[in-house]
Amino acid sequence: MNKQIRRLAAGLLVCYLVLFVQLNLLQVVKRTELAANPDNTRAILREFDKPRGPIVTADGVVIADSVPSPPGDSITYQRQYPTNDLFANISGYFTQAYGATKVEKKYSDVLVGDTGEQQLRAISNIFSNEDNTGSVQLTVRADLQLVAKQALGEREGSVVVLDPRTGAVLAMWSYPSYDPNLVVVHNNTKAGDVLTFLNAAPGKPTLANAYQERYMPGSTFKIVTTSIALENNVINFDSRWDNETQWLPPQTTDPVENYKGELCGGDLREVFRRSCNTPFARTAVLLGADKMVAGTQAWGIGEPIPFDLPGGATSFFGDVADFAEAAPKLAIQGFGQGDDLIVPLQMAMFTSTIANSGMMMQPYVVAATLDHQGKVLEQTVPKVWKTPITPETALKMNDLMVGVVQNGTAKCCLQLDNGIQAAAKTGTAQLNGKGQPERSHAWITAFAPASAPEYAVAVILKGTNAEISDSTGGRLAGPIAKIILDYALSHPLGG
Repeated sequence: MNKQIRRLAAGLLVCYLVLFVQLNLLQVVKRTELAANPDNTRAILREFDKPRGPIVTADGVVIADSVPSPPGDSITYQRQYPTNDLFANISGYFTQAYGATKVEKKYSDVLVGDTGEQQLRAISNIFSNEDNTGSVQLTVRADLQLVAKQALGEREGSVVVLDPRTGAVLAMWSYPSYDPNLVVVHNNTKAGDVLTFLNAAPGKPTLANAYQERYMPGSTFKIVTTSIALENNVINFDSRWDNETQWLPPQTTDPVENYKGELCGGDLREVFRRSCNTPFARTAVLLGADKMVAGTQAWGIGEPIPFDLPGGATSFFGDVADFAEAAPKLAIQGFGQGDDLIVPLQMAMFTSTIANSGMMMQPYVVAATLDHQGKVLEQTVPKVWKTPITPETALKMNDLMVGVVQNGTAKCCLQLDNGIQAAAKTGTAQLNGKGQPERSHAWITAFAPASAPEYAVAVILKGTNAEISDSTGGRLAGPIAKIILDYALSHPLGG
């Protein structure tokens, strides 16, 4: 009998050891592999069915939250977006079958309470069912976001508003947008149909065009070219250019022309406020490829923007090799045409750099993450990303941009309320070739007050209709910037 008991005990011990090894193999060694297996839906369902905390604007508006699902729903919680399309390109969406985007993706662990810090803080409640979700506090203001949306209207384009002193995004809107509530329904077929429709729709509504797309900048790029030339002492306020309608760069028989063939010239203040093309084409060639490319790189062009939302686009100018024996190409890109491509967010960053004494701040849309008790998990600290120009050059550029508003291409449309002085640069990026129908992007980028900047804005209207293509950045984008700056200056947060 004792012999049989010993055999049984030995057999049970072996079974226990096999089970122990197998469980550890599954839970530790193969955990990642099993979680990534597309046939394993349990992990997805478990994550999807957890409570999820809110995403909240700087002025206290909840833009994403979870509520109990209707009776009969197999999923416990329903994600909802109370502001519909207003913040879709910032909040993103969170779905069972199609993943998550934007803030919902980047800060998912915080929202469900899975960060190490949240787990540690909740250790005393380990045996309770207490809610451990966190929340995300944005820098964006709901009131300013709504003003940007209304000012842009149903015209395809984007608006970005920054605090130039910190890099905080105060508004970021693109049209067209979409309603994420239609994507997060607890029916994967319906959600998939909506996403298929949106992904095929004109204007890329699910893409946050303000930071996930890039466009030819037109004359707004003259901010960059002028700054590089001032930094390299190639031009100054005493520099002068002959009055001319066109200029023939080396190595070509195709001249660079001023907008609509206008006669244009004079000193730096004059050609900048009137936005002549030929002086800036000449300046880029005078700088040469080495200095021009190095200057654009100092501005962060060609480098991913260090933004706290995923999937951002990268602006483009080109490498030195791209301009070898290609002076005409360098000339054209010197005034914002050709292969120049700029992300709207980065255009606002260019303007902010001038407003902020030459320091380009790292942009961010999340101010802080909080635990369930409202205690700070992590708070964003403003950081300088680049310093492409000196404070002296920034002051000179401020002077030039004020001239654009006082007696230049933005005089028509950027005279702010209460006599507040703005500084700006307009741009009309011509997309058509010679002899083709007019097609252009309309830009403006500005900051105010010019003497002590608090807000910087960039506006682009995409050339998808005759109204935009037949006009200029100042006349079309200028009024939008004015509405936004007037409102922001008269309605400070908490004021």
